[in-house]
Amino acid sequence: MDIKKLGKYSRAPSFFFVVGSLTLLVCIATLSKFYSLRTFVISDTFCNFSNPVRDGSADKYMKQTLDTVIQKIKEEINNTRDLPDESSHGPRFSAFLVDILGMIELVQESLPHIDTSELQNGEPHAVHPLVRRKQNSDAAEYFLIEEIRKYVRIKPNRLRKQNFMGANGTFTSIGHSCFIMKKELEEYMDYDIGDICQDDWRLAQKLMVHGCDPLPRRRCLSRAPQLYTKPLPISESLWTLPDNRNVRWSQYLCKNFSCLANNVTRKGFFKCADCFNFTHHELPRWIIPEYQDPSSNLTADFLITEVLDLNPGEIRIGLDFSIGTGTFAARMREHNVTIVSASINLGAPFNEMIALRGLIPLYLTINQRLPFFDNTLDLIHTTRFLDGWIDFVLLDFVLYDWDRVLRPGGLLWIDSFFCLKEDLNDYLESFKMLRYKKHKWVTIPKIDKDDKEVFFSAVLEKPPRPF
Repeated sequence: MDIKKLGKYSRAPSFFFVVGSLTLLVCIATLSKFYSLRTFVISDTFCNFSNPVRDGSADKYMKQTLDTVIQKIKEEINNTRDLPDESSHGPRFSAFLVDILGMIELVQESLPHIDTSELQNGEPHAVHPLVRRKQNSDAAEYFLIEEIRKYVRIKPNRLRKQNFMGANGTFTSIGHSCFIMKKELEEYMDYDIGDICQDDWRLAQKLMVHGCDPLPRRRCLSRAPQLYTKPLPISESLWTLPDNRNVRWSQYLCKNFSCLANNVTRKGFFKCADCFNFTHHELPRWIIPEYQDPSSNLTADFLITEVLDLNPGEIRIGLDFSIGTGTFAARMREHNVTIVSASINLGAPFNEMIALRGLIPLYLTINQRLPFFDNTLDLIHTTRFLDGWIDFVLLDFVLYDWDRVLRPGGLLWIDSFFCLKEDLNDYLESFKMLRYKKHKWVTIPKIDKDDKEVFFSAVLEKPPRPF
């Protein structure tokens, strides 16, 4: 009986040898493709594509070989499943073949696509490199800096099988505008591995704001302030200007927090110009309403207590998407509500300031999808950011993304949105399309703009949508 079993599975070792040999050849070919000498020379010249027929035909024959191997392995898997159930070798053999199949399919996906329309008599004809890049070629070949090439290429798993996330490799990504801003991105990624990074956060922010977002990770050590001191305890940090030594000021017009808090000095930014003035500007916000005209009752401000009382005890976590120093999060903390403050450093160290106050900064541009899962936040608040400059289509994408992360019953707080009076109805339609319940909804004239602009504020509640 043992001899019969041995005969029945005698084909397995020979098949292992054949599959192993093919896998070794595929790995060698793949390594030669990813780590060729071309990475050390300029690759954007036409001379690198002087013999595209040979490269294209090699890719074509490699694909044909992989297709044949994949077909044979699938046939062997089907044959293995037909073996008697009492066999203990069948499942192990089948699992082995599935792993090998996953490896080969991963290599097949990494090869460039060969379009049959490019073939002449069965062979590809010469195509200019700029045209080839548009046809699913390796994105890494577009860049000259080796660090970018290494970052954007697929990273296969070392165990050569699917990881716990269900993927055969890691697919690192960059924003689509990174290809348009090639020069700036290559400057950003030009560094020595393990060395100190350049003081180039403004270049990084420029890339992000212009759509090169997400940026690639880097393998250099971030710069820190030369004389960083211990942060203040949370009992003091919320309403005290921090130590100037805890910020790198080289890229700012102001070189200390006193300059930022002073209403006279030129600061290099205009959005939230008084945000660093804790005593007169920030301290009363959201606890005392601000009236444009003291003789009137007109205000676009809602108080935090008014909003929290709409759903008592239900607001616990949220997002503040604004330009500011975290005062909204500080005030909500007094009501045991945790707020993440999303902001960028527009001329001032807004993110550093938020963190030094003991709050949570989120360095995020409007270009990117929010890094929160669906139906998770109780509150989204925005002020001084989404105003009349924003495109209507972009506003739609932003609002629908906010709707995605707000839980049913969550609140959307639009705080002092302002625009031209002639555009108001169009913007209001964008908010109405969410079909949220209106708790508060007010529009008032913006008196410092000759009655040409208006303020709009609202508190809206997301409906349940049980479908």
